[in-house]
Amino acid sequence: MDPVKRILVHVCKNGAVPQRAPFLQSVTGFFSGDDQAEVSCSLDKNQFIISGGDGGPRVPLKRPNFCPIKHLSAAEMAATPLEVQQRGVDVGVAVLLQTSDERVLLTRRAKELHIFPNLWVPPGGHVEPDETLLDAGLRELHEETGLKLKPDRRSSKILGLWESVYPPLLSCGPPQRHHVIVYMLLHSPLSHLHLQTSLSPAPCEVSACLWADRKLIRAIVSAVDGEDGDVDLTDLPTSISVSQVSAHGALTDATVPLAVLVSRTPDTERVSTGTKFALGLWQQSLDAFDP
Repeated sequence: MDPVKRILVHVCKNGAVPQRAPFLQSVTGFFSGDDQAEVSCSLDKNQFIISGGDGGPRVPLKRPNFCPIKHLSAAEMAATPLEVQQRGVDVGVAVLLQTSDERVLLTRRAKELHIFPNLWVPPGGHVEPDETLLDAGLRELHEETGLKLKPDRRSSKILGLWESVYPPLLSCGPPQRHHVIVYMLLHSPLSHLHLQTSLSPAPCEVSACLWADRKLIRAIVSAVDGEDGDVDLTDLPTSISVSQVSAHGALTDATVPLAVLVSRTPDTERVSTGTKFALGLWQQSLDAFDP
């Protein structure tokens, strides 16, 4: 038997045998006529299984209202190259690293990357064969930022799942990549200032780093992509301090306009739509414990 090269999404309902999710099928749409569903998920024998049944803890699965797969016409589906149709839906893990002083690490993807360049996202990447979700998240965190955390299931949990398609809009071209991103919350007993001393980002993947506090995250979350509405900029400066990453990996102090981080404009530097979703879930988890 050939070794598994990619971890792919499999879906099932009502106890049926999990089937590989087709590339041109919205995973969220499989479970709901809306843009969000409550599902269970597990990684079993190199298959990432999303179930609409009652087994296991449930987490939100969401797609943007402008999801290209959702809006594909029959003619556009038929015109999709066969090699793309046969790709399946890949699985990624993104780590929301929460510090002891309640900050979250965001990284700006390098401008040379072919997919989602210049977007602000948590560290993350593909799940490799025979990895657990936690191990994949910790590996990607270390590879991208140099931070090495010990695996501790007690300090980690899945916040939610995000259905991501690239390009993000049909107006930008037909779908080429289709992922479900597992957003995993990881607690560190250290402050962001302590962790900052160990940051050593990979310049081929990361061009800047930012420790976002709750006020900034509140503003980012309020700038929902594809929707109108006011952005909450209360008590925030017009520019935000970041660590710029040189071509050789050196860190220097820099700033990014606040307007960039709350931008809703596709194909520009901004916080990714899925990241806003995950940060909103993180914000809700903190608010639930506030007096």
